[in-house]
Amino acid sequence: MPLKPKYTVPEIDRFLSVAREAALKAGEFLRNNLNRRQRVAYKGVVNLVTDCDRRSQAIITTALRRAFPDHGILAEEGEETRQPDKTGYRWLIDPLDGTTNFAHRLPIFCVSIALEYAGKVILGLVYDPMRQELFQAVRGRGAFLNGRRIKVSDTRLLNRSLLATGFPYDLRESRVNNLTHFENFLFRAQAIRRCGAAALDLCYVACGRFDGFWELKLNPWDVAAGTLMVTEAGGTVSDFRGGKCFLDGREVVATNGLIHRAMLRVLKKGLTKETKKS
Repeated sequence: MPLKPKYTVPEIDRFLSVAREAALKAGEFLRNNLNRRQRVAYKGVVNLVTDCDRRSQAIITTALRRAFPDHGILAEEGEETRQPDKTGYRWLIDPLDGTTNFAHRLPIFCVSIALEYAGKVILGLVYDPMRQELFQAVRGRGAFLNGRRIKVSDTRLLNRSLLATGFPYDLRESRVNNLTHFENFLFRAQAIRRCGAAALDLCYVACGRFDGFWELKLNPWDVAAGTLMVTEAGGTVSDFRGGKCFLDGREVVATNGLIHRAMLRVLKKGLTKETKKS
């Protein structure tokens, strides 16, 4: 069955309203449970999941299924329903981005919800419940923080840029581990931060707190909402080679646009070194 030509304004407004309410409710739950003892399970050597991840996800998916029963869902904690072949819509959900922080009671985490239509992300919400900051973007409408329009920074030199990154969970097993890129950027940027929540890092690029961000081995739910936030705020997003294949999260670099080429040049050096290693 062919997809309808395009979603309407009333439809996108309803999508946004339902997703916003779900994000706020899930965020409130996480905030209220931050200082409680967590039940932790491991999905790998250091990749963990708490019962709050699962309960936050249930809050979100229940709300979305009730409102949009025909939409597909792809969520971090093992939930995938109805691929978007009928309606073209699929929700990408990270119910708790920054799980390791949360498990250690470090108040840097968020809820991330994005909506994909016909292969393109059209809506994104990222909610930081500890700071009560709600980032939202709709394709073609701009990006906002708590209702106020945001834009990327105007920093033009990599040497004066504050960057952000993260490290993959297979850091101990794989040589493709971001350490080479991190070292290279240490000598080229003003400073680097590693906060532990990729969706927030991307939103901070969008609002000008960071000038650039790079990371590898992420997943679609990690980057879908945040990358839309960056582009709608006037920034640039690509893979490490400058291509558009970044939605799967395997390679993502997001910048204010002004330092993008400079970051790609540094990443290229790291990619060459990784190739020699392997």
